[in-house]
Amino acid sequence: MIKLIASDLDGTLLQDGAQQLSPRSINLIHQLVQKGICFVAASGRQYDNEIRVFEQIKDEISYIAENGSVCVHNGKVISRSVIDPELAERIVSEIKKNPDFEIVISREDSCFIENNDPAFVNHIVNVMKNTTQIVDDIRTVGGPILKIAICNMNDGPHIIDKYLKHLQNIFGAEIKVVTSGNIWIDFIAPGTNKGTALEKLIQKLNIKPEECMAFGDQYNDVEMLQFVGTSYAMSNAAPGISYYSTYVTDSVDEVLEDLLAAL
Repeated sequence: MIKLIASDLDGTLLQDGAQQLSPRSINLIHQLVQKGICFVAASGRQYDNEIRVFEQIKDEISYIAENGSVCVHNGKVISRSVIDPELAERIVSEIKKNPDFEIVISREDSCFIENNDPAFVNHIVNVMKNTTQIVDDIRTVGGPILKIAICNMNDGPHIIDKYLKHLQNIFGAEIKVVTSGNIWIDFIAPGTNKGTALEKLIQKLNIKPEECMAFGDQYNDVEMLQFVGTSYAMSNAAPGISYYSTYVTDSVDEVLEDLLAAL
């Protein structure tokens, strides 16, 4: 029996760039929670942002934010991971050599960006509605740093794979470097991912991995998909993601409806 469902947001529960949950999704999640199933939003997004996305049912669910760097249950942080300050400094310095990418530094209180690209600033502040601070020089932001993310708003899908390999060659032995959507690359604290955060959560809830279901579409979802008993890759997922999942689906909502019908 499924006791917990974890879902990625962008490209999974939120399709085609959507920034709000559909009424259908909200209703399905609410019904599942009412039947005793725990629902976990598991995203690379910041915790504040996830809260806004799930505003109508925000107190009914749990959260894995910043790709596993923070896990929150019943409003309390149950796990947290940070990036070594010296490593963070080297990462930012390397990225600064490439003018094609904008940088986001995430702390628990806010994310930090520079005011270089108006489209990028608008996306973070007005589209995603992140809790954001704009700084003159991202290198001046102090820790503790949960995650570093970089983005190319213009031609990201065409150049991101090559730059990802470059960054993995430099930093891969020290930190996880992974795609998070078509235009994002994330640096996640060593030993940290959505799967490890989910493991800590289910230990607290006394739930077994085989009693969990998960949905994802990118390489930052792989550990979570592998950890649970039943997993779904989205049909439009990044190449190879379906290899790590039990099934493939076009719609999270459709799977949730089938699950509810079987309860």
